[in-house]
Amino acid sequence: MKIFLGPLSGVAWAMALLPITLAQQVLYGQCGGIGYTGATTCVSGSCCQYTNDWYSQCIPSPCSGGTTGSPATTSTSAAPVGTATGSFTNPVIYGDYPDNDVFRGPDNAYYFSSSNFHYSPGAPILKSNDLVNWQVIGHSLPANDFSSRYDMANGQRKYLGGSWASTLRYRKSTGLWYWIGCIEFWDTYIYTAPSPAGPWTRHAVISGKCYYDCGLLIDDDDIMYVVYGGGTVSIAQLSSDGKTQVKTQQVLTSPSGTASVEGNRLYKRNGVYYILNDYPGGGSTLIWKSSSIWGPWTYKFLHQGVGSPVTGAGSPHQGSLIQTPDDRWYFMSFTWAYPAGRLPVLAPITWGSDGFPILGLVNSRWGVSYPNPLPLSPTPSWTGTDTFSGTSLNVNWEWNHNPDRNKFSVNNGLTLSTVTVTDDIYNARNTLTRRAIGPQPVATIVLDFSNMADGDRAGLAAWRHRTAYIGVVRSGTTYTLVVRHGCDLSESDWSTTSLGTTVATATLSKGKVWLRGSMDVRPNGAKTASFSYSLDGNSYTAIGGSYTLNSHWAFFPGYRWGIFNYATIALGGSVKVTSFNQS
Repeated sequence: MKIFLGPLSGVAWAMALLPITLAQQVLYGQCGGIGYTGATTCVSGSCCQYTNDWYSQCIPSPCSGGTTGSPATTSTSAAPVGTATGSFTNPVIYGDYPDNDVFRGPDNAYYFSSSNFHYSPGAPILKSNDLVNWQVIGHSLPANDFSSRYDMANGQRKYLGGSWASTLRYRKSTGLWYWIGCIEFWDTYIYTAPSPAGPWTRHAVISGKCYYDCGLLIDDDDIMYVVYGGGTVSIAQLSSDGKTQVKTQQVLTSPSGTASVEGNRLYKRNGVYYILNDYPGGGSTLIWKSSSIWGPWTYKFLHQGVGSPVTGAGSPHQGSLIQTPDDRWYFMSFTWAYPAGRLPVLAPITWGSDGFPILGLVNSRWGVSYPNPLPLSPTPSWTGTDTFSGTSLNVNWEWNHNPDRNKFSVNNGLTLSTVTVTDDIYNARNTLTRRAIGPQPVATIVLDFSNMADGDRAGLAAWRHRTAYIGVVRSGTTYTLVVRHGCDLSESDWSTTSLGTTVATATLSKGKVWLRGSMDVRPNGAKTASFSYSLDGNSYTAIGGSYTLNSHWAFFPGYRWGIFNYATIALGGSVKVTSFNQS
């Protein structure tokens, strides 16, 4: 049975929605705001305090005038420790972290599994205590060891292989975390770890079975179920040790008019099972429910093509339902915002009397801002300087394909020895990448090129399947600064279609140089990259003009910074990066 939510528009939609969007009257419940028609009296011991024009909340504190409060009046009383105050702004991360599966762990922290395709290590995991501030803590795939192509062996490559939409859950009976994902549309890999931060080890491979766009549910009786598929959706039951498939059964097909649903997640609430999935072509999210894991399933649209909170970006649709300890719920999705990539966005949901969730919209759009879900718990800044101290890389770094671990070292600087003899930057092994963070990111590296060999190229790239870079080229005893535009991959088979064109040069003396890249990755921005250099770290000279970034989605990951060093004549050279700064 299909149930359709009839469209409203503008303020009328927001006013109709808000009375049921957040809890009313009880502690931490809503007690006022534009369009709110519920009770404005809070339970004893709490006071209605203004958060923003759309939302006032019952907060534990004495009220000078009783337990009712006006949403137009801001209380000057400090909220007690443990109380959420203020609001957050979407996206919660201005960086490319798509295909999220977010789950609250036994420590009441939230863990976010994402896709990173051919980058290594694979399947990044982020952690948050408040759903707003996030940090990367590890990767579920220590390496993409699925074939030699991920090692760039014999000129082979595997762009857009690796981790796609996967799933992450904690299993109380074993004390382990489980990551499950389909690799290359063929085999399903299962990894486990005692902590989301690792160490992760391979638990099993279900050969010849692809759990595409999957979601794991560990039921009340400890049985593991995985929902998966595109177009037709099935549920598999795993063995008690989580290593093999016991049975699988198709449970639903794409509704008429949606072509193909995917991005599946599986939940259970109050004895009812739910499947969350999406129709990318329409930018829509569907929610299905059933009293039995095997169906029958009925559905509603959670939304249909809702406007993005990021100007110029596409509708958020795929993602996760998240439950807080006090049974409040949120939807973490992502908005298509190329050239930046797919950016995580968060919104509250509530549950209707029919047992289906309702997405909290503002003026019929995904809100730019909402009240903070939980007391804020700050995390390290996404930007700043990495001096490569210690002997290992910061967890935010990922290699383009698997690295040759004998050809780099970290020790108060990053030394990159050449691994590949090639004229093609896309064949250059040990290219180290980091996501571009923010709408207009700027990255600077300090590059010591004293040990380059003849023919070597090293530098900083605005990295994607349409790449531009600034770098140093050695030819004999001459060192030349070059800017190259238009290093391209085909969108049909990811073969190299252009080695790029040198658009500017400058002569350097052997030694050290500061290389800087600036990008505008806003979906409604200039969508350009430009470069500059310095010989002293203070005065920078622009060179090479601007390069137009690619904003097509086909190469799923958004733009990154790439630090590269490769040979064109013979191996043996190296460079040292003494710092990386992103601002």
